[in-house]
Amino acid sequence: MSGRGARLGIIGCGIMGERIIRATLSLDPDLITLAALWDPDPKARARLTAEMPDLPFVDHAPDVAAAADVIYIASPPATHLGHARIALGAGRAVFTEKPLAVSMEESQAFLEMVDRSGLAAAVNFIFASSPAVASLKRWLAEDMIGTPELLEISTEFAQWPRPWQMDADAWLSRRAEGGFTREVVSHFLFLTRRLCGPLRLGSASARFPGGDMAETAIAADMTAGDLPVRLKGGVDTTDQADHNLWTLTGTKGAIRLRDWSFAERLTADGTWVGDPDAPSHEVARPMILQGQVTKLAAMVRGEPHDLATVAEALEVQMVVERILATG
Repeated sequence: MSGRGARLGIIGCGIMGERIIRATLSLDPDLITLAALWDPDPKARARLTAEMPDLPFVDHAPDVAAAADVIYIASPPATHLGHARIALGAGRAVFTEKPLAVSMEESQAFLEMVDRSGLAAAVNFIFASSPAVASLKRWLAEDMIGTPELLEISTEFAQWPRPWQMDADAWLSRRAEGGFTREVVSHFLFLTRRLCGPLRLGSASARFPGGDMAETAIAADMTAGDLPVRLKGGVDTTDQADHNLWTLTGTKGAIRLRDWSFAERLTADGTWVGDPDAPSHEVARPMILQGQVTKLAAMVRGEPHDLATVAEALEVQMVVERILATG
């Protein structure tokens, strides 16, 4: 690594690419700086440079690897493996969106490629830097719920893709790469894996509307370690753009994560109580991504961090794809 801070390159400047750009620019350049950006769509470049004219866009994807210490891959899933191969081949660390690739065979190849390279790699599961998740961890450490007995996960959407994702509708709405199970449920499966233990899928079902469109409903029973887990999700099941619950019940009580960023505990009178000043996910998201990028800089320096590993992402993807394969 050279320069004042870790040099970050970004491939894919859609929603997530832009969010990581903004998170990086908000941090001390002695920690991390933007070195190179690339997107195949000229409209993406024009949109961003209209507001931030000094962004270091380059003409070709390999140019990003030439300029950076670590490459963030925020392109559609089918392109992840190819971009990672270029980055690792150039001796660069990799930070990628999930899923690792489209097929399980390619995702296994992704893990093997990382292992052979000996280079640092991580996956952008945002709960690794969530203040709300930190609260859940603290409550568990304080034995607030006793022995965990059941975990319930629910994800509901008024429509899919969500309104702010419509620019990526071409792939997010399709069965091959998109769907809410890969895009959203995977985050909660990662959280479950981190807090409760290895995932093992039991029964599952998925419903698709036909053609090549993504799923509209899923259900599954699984275990995380020895803990029973019940999962359900659906589109057109709520008036909210995005409503989710991760609820862990134990012998002494229950805690939950609501709508991404609200950590709550069940009181004796049956009401859910959390921090009244907790920000919404829209407000918390930039802070969470700043945490992710800060940890990314630590990864590049060879320092300890708790970003999601490629192995964790592969385990999550395996469960996701097995659920979708039932439809």
